[in-house]
Amino acid sequence: MSETLYAVYGASGFGREVMPLARAQLRSIGVPDSRLVFVDDAAGDGEMLNGQRVMRYETFLAEPATIRYAALAIANDVVREKLADQLRTDAVSPWSLAASNVVVLDDVEVGEGALLCPFVTLTSNIRIGRQFHANIYSYVAHDCVIGDFVTFAPSVKCNGNVRIEDHAYIGTGAVIKQGKPGQPLVIGRGAVVGMGAVVTKDVPAGATVVGNPARIMNKD
Repeated sequence: MSETLYAVYGASGFGREVMPLARAQLRSIGVPDSRLVFVDDAAGDGEMLNGQRVMRYETFLAEPATIRYAALAIANDVVREKLADQLRTDAVSPWSLAASNVVVLDDVEVGEGALLCPFVTLTSNIRIGRQFHANIYSYVAHDCVIGDFVTFAPSVKCNGNVRIEDHAYIGTGAVIKQGKPGQPLVIGRGAVVGMGAVVTKDVPAGATVVGNPARIMNKD
């Protein structure tokens, strides 16, 4: 069989939010819903969820198809990276999804496997790495550089001249202050910015910051 098979990997809440984006994207190029499935190893083969088949990863690999794509709707960035490596080993291509109302302006580069949810805006002169998740109503402004496996929860406001390193997590409603040309505000590798935090200065790698202005959370 020469048909292509597509999957949203992960059938939890985020996966179910992403599935309609996948369905719409495929319908726009004439691919029937039957070639789109959920992959979730915690579910049983043959279940139906929100109108799509659910199957385990090994079943997905065994399905008749010559080409396979998967979008990783997995919130945990470390697990997401491991799965991305596994997909590459198994010759499953990364699949990027974007809602029809995503706004992308000028000179924007986005790496493979990005999931851009409704009302996301990427303005100009932006570089984004692999497997970026941008949830609803988030934006990235001009001259930002974002690493691999970075996650934006809903309504993140990332203003201009910001550098976010690999595996950082930015919580719902967080605001990141604009940096300066040649002197960006830096969110370090693996840092966590808490819900509603207002980040006005650099965040060290691995740190968790909360509050307004954002401060490193004490480890009690």
